[in-house]
Amino acid sequence: MITHGKNIKIFAGNSHPELARQIADILGTKVGDSKVSTFSDGEISVDINETVRGMDVFIVQSTNDPVNDNLMELLIMIDAFKRASAGRITAVMPYYGYARQDRKAKARDPITAKLVADILTAAGADRVLTMDLHAAQIQGYFNIPLDHLLGAPILAKYFIQKEFDKRDDIVVVSPDLGSVTRARKFADKLNASIAIIDKRRPKANVSEVMNIIGDIEGKTVILVDDMIDTAGTITNGANALMKRGAKEVYACCTHAVLSGPAIERIKDSVIKELIMLNTINLPDSKMLDKFKILSIAPVFAEAIKRIYEDVSVSKLFED
Repeated sequence: MITHGKNIKIFAGNSHPELARQIADILGTKVGDSKVSTFSDGEISVDINETVRGMDVFIVQSTNDPVNDNLMELLIMIDAFKRASAGRITAVMPYYGYARQDRKAKARDPITAKLVADILTAAGADRVLTMDLHAAQIQGYFNIPLDHLLGAPILAKYFIQKEFDKRDDIVVVSPDLGSVTRARKFADKLNASIAIIDKRRPKANVSEVMNIIGDIEGKTVILVDDMIDTAGTITNGANALMKRGAKEVYACCTHAVLSGPAIERIKDSVIKELIMLNTINLPDSKMLDKFKILSIAPVFAEAIKRIYEDVSVSKLFED
């Protein structure tokens, strides 16, 4: 394996070509000439229309809906670049699909987060660049380098620009016990206190609020989560907070999966504004007035530059 390519080349699958273009613009380059299409039976076809021999190739592809198609596109592109003698291949996955199945929660469960890691490695990826994995331990599922970017600083900066850090009525709320560390770090940036929603999940994509730990009465609260899928957790939490005396509710997340009834739930909820990052390409048909989308292109461009120059990526988040 060549550990460093001669030149940066950015390529895009079909999941988020606009993000790839934004990253390439910041780096002062263009998205590589490639085409991902399908045969009449649905099989994926990849055409690479320029030389990549010895190059440092970065493939931008989130594995969101349609998850399996986007994942297969990424795997086939990796294979194509490997066979074209690319110097180093980095899978840039702003959203890493299948991350929620990261352990055996019950008997005979698969661990698909590990399976996908193995498949990416087998396909020929030399490293992975991603953001806010659903569970931090997934980093250990890879036998190749993985750079894990954080979305919270981008989201926190938005609220700092609105001077939330200068107010004394702000409470950052974790929507469940598993997100407490994320909420605490977010609250530290805003000089705010935290609260925790104690919930139970009787089955997948269904959550019920049991209790709220912390003082939220008369406060402006910010719900912080890594992803919003069907929006049951975030909207149930927001409604419970308002019923228990919160003044207004903001919400933010890194990954706007927004599947099934998510849009209607958010539209009908008490959430005043939902701030999301563009790790997933959100179609215009899903946009609401209360949505605010922030770009991750600058941080991914800087990370790609640092990977190419062999300097620390983690220092991005030390300031």
